[in-house]
Amino acid sequence: MAERMIDAEGTRLCTESFGDPSDPPVLLIMGTGASMLWWEEGFCRMLAEGGRFVIRYDHRDTGRSVTYEPGRPGYTGADLVADAVRVLDARGIAAAHVVGVSAGGALAQLLALDHARRVLSLVLISTSCAVPGDGDRDLPPPTEEFMRFVSTAQVDWSDADSVIDHQVAYARVLAGGRRPFDETVARGLVRRDVERADDFGAARNHDCLPDGEPPRASLSSIAVPTLVIHGTADPMFPLRHGEVLAQQIPAARLLALADAGHGIDRADWPAIVAAVLDHTGTDDVSS
Repeated sequence: MAERMIDAEGTRLCTESFGDPSDPPVLLIMGTGASMLWWEEGFCRMLAEGGRFVIRYDHRDTGRSVTYEPGRPGYTGADLVADAVRVLDARGIAAAHVVGVSAGGALAQLLALDHARRVLSLVLISTSCAVPGDGDRDLPPPTEEFMRFVSTAQVDWSDADSVIDHQVAYARVLAGGRRPFDETVARGLVRRDVERADDFGAARNHDCLPDGEPPRASLSSIAVPTLVIHGTADPMFPLRHGEVLAQQIPAARLLALADAGHGIDRADWPAIVAAVLDHTGTDDVSS
């Protein structure tokens, strides 16, 4: 395991791998404003010990990847999709199993539409349809608690302690409220993320990105095996989002995680790892 900086068509991206490069590759795509640290090392090692070559990476404007002036991103959402291809190219990988969470799940869907030959299978966690379809017109909005936090939270992005407090509070809301929230674990992860970032404030650029050219195809054209994993207490994308997503993609399967919120709770690692290993072609779920 070692971080590796790649220069992908002039774009500096920080990547890290776990496991044997001869094993089937699994590319992990994180969500908006989140570095690869949110694919926690223990989770990555569980996948690697199950016989997978696991790759995680920092999006632009997160972690140690290239950063842009806050409020002036020099790229689009489509560039974030293309970055996944750049990471695979830098590793000499023709195609990978792709696992995306939250906005990373949307990027994974667009990757499967725009670069179908690079995707062996999809696992879509805590996400929603990246392309509008007939079944998603009446999807439920985020919960009132989530919207109240988003509309009232205050943070000084120049003050690391203020940023950490804000991110921990946000993590608490995303957890969904049906399980105990481990603030010590959350604060430790957030602090590492903030201290590691070249410019943590630049992550706000993800909130103002233009989409770029929309995909020409619908989700129904995705032909790779797809597993949708969704928490029943997700406050950002209530469960119906996962249900509709699974309906839109042919032969997709849905795994609902009881009382899970938005993201990947440590309590769900065994179930998620087992599901990913099974979905990507093995019954070995040792960890």
